[in-house]
Amino acid sequence: MSNKQLDELRDQLDKVNLSLLEQINERARLVKEIGELKREQGIARFDPVRERSMLDLIATNNQGPFETATLQHLFKQIFKASLELQEEDNSKALLVSRKKQPENTTVALKNEVIGDGQQRFVFGPCSVESYEQVLTVAKAMKKRGQHILRGGAFKPRTSPYDFQGLGLEGLKILKRVGDELNMSVISEIVTPADIEVALEYVDVIQIGARNMQNFELLKEAGSVNKPVLLKRGLSATIEEFIHAAEYVVSKGNDQLILCERGIRTYEKATRNTLDISAVPILKQETHLPVMVDVTHSTGRRDLLLPTAKAALAIGADAVMAEVHPDPAVALSDSAQQMNIEEFHAFLDALEESGLYKQPVKHS
Repeated sequence: MSNKQLDELRDQLDKVNLSLLEQINERARLVKEIGELKREQGIARFDPVRERSMLDLIATNNQGPFETATLQHLFKQIFKASLELQEEDNSKALLVSRKKQPENTTVALKNEVIGDGQQRFVFGPCSVESYEQVLTVAKAMKKRGQHILRGGAFKPRTSPYDFQGLGLEGLKILKRVGDELNMSVISEIVTPADIEVALEYVDVIQIGARNMQNFELLKEAGSVNKPVLLKRGLSATIEEFIHAAEYVVSKGNDQLILCERGIRTYEKATRNTLDISAVPILKQETHLPVMVDVTHSTGRRDLLLPTAKAALAIGADAVMAEVHPDPAVALSDSAQQMNIEEFHAFLDALEESGLYKQPVKHS
């Protein structure tokens, strides 16, 4: 075969490709019209009987050289893409998505705003153990210009024999300290029935990783006028995380903060694996502020500073880390909490790195 013949055949192939392109796009236009009619009539987009009929039609009219199975496979890919096209046209954009709201959501607390462009911190003990314990940490925070206090009153633990928290008494301690020092309080609520009780004591309702897909809890939290901090589940994909957030916002509460806290992988060097790339993805896909919990993602005190630097550098709106007056005797997660001296050194190092400007210098 001469080069001229080869070029002629290639020219014919290009024309066929362009013809196929035109035909596929024409098919797509028809599919969109059909999808719109189905939506108006309340008919399901996917019709397996119709798909089987089209595949049978292809089999009946195939005259080669492609085998029927090969052609049916190719057409099934076209059918799948067409169904996705209908869903894209007809589905309602998620309320948490950038498509629905291009501008950033901000969450206002007592004396701080999350998501306004200024990066902030959340500190406090893993578990509330006593008034004196929480007050000691809160006073150290206040000295450094930190106003968002966290503490666990209800502690869902892997073992039923581990410390489960002080419950309502823990919430009362948090509120007392928060009121005395004018600080915002974040604490986890684990059951829908406790949401109403929590309104009196906390400024932000935290929904922990183990409850990310507790849909009744999500809906209850979405039904109240109180900011919510939603942590990513241990093995949740980003898509699942975003849909969990949609449960809250769909009930009317748009004061929602997302928290990346590490996911479970095969790696054992850290408690979890911090998915730092989730921060820009969540900020691109949603309009919600994004926090990073460096304590639970690593489970290691020595990794809190580098992971906090990474979180700030990649654009997190806030960073959460745990502080305890004496971590060695903490009732939960002693290995991952900073003491007061380490807390000050942590903030000093971040300021020296240029990644964070402290609101107030301690004396």
